[in-house]
Amino acid sequence: MSKFDKAVEIVGSLPKEGKLKPSTDDQLYFYSRFKQATIGKCNVPKPGMLDFTGKAKWNAWNELEDKKKEEAEAEYVAKLKDMLSSVDDEESKASLAKLEAE
Repeated sequence: MSKFDKAVEIVGSLPKEGKLKPSTDDQLYFYSRFKQATIGKCNVPKPGMLDFTGKAKWNAWNELEDKKKEEAEAEYVAKLKDMLSSVDDEESKASLAKLEAE
């Protein structure tokens, strides 16, 4: 399993509350890098103006334009490492160890 795959698994299991809860900006960051790494350039039409969540997600992904898959994966992993390193508790240490394990 690649570091990116491990990171995706960890991000998917982050708590909905507490110190490790990702902010809205963090969620958009992970979403856009995930889409760029797995699909590539944004390939869907822009959502309607009343779809605020969809529009925010589309904008975050579309801003990456032609970013390479490997770069998006590396940014995703680096962001998760920063988040986990900033919280000093057992859960974040365990997640960080899982991410670093070969």
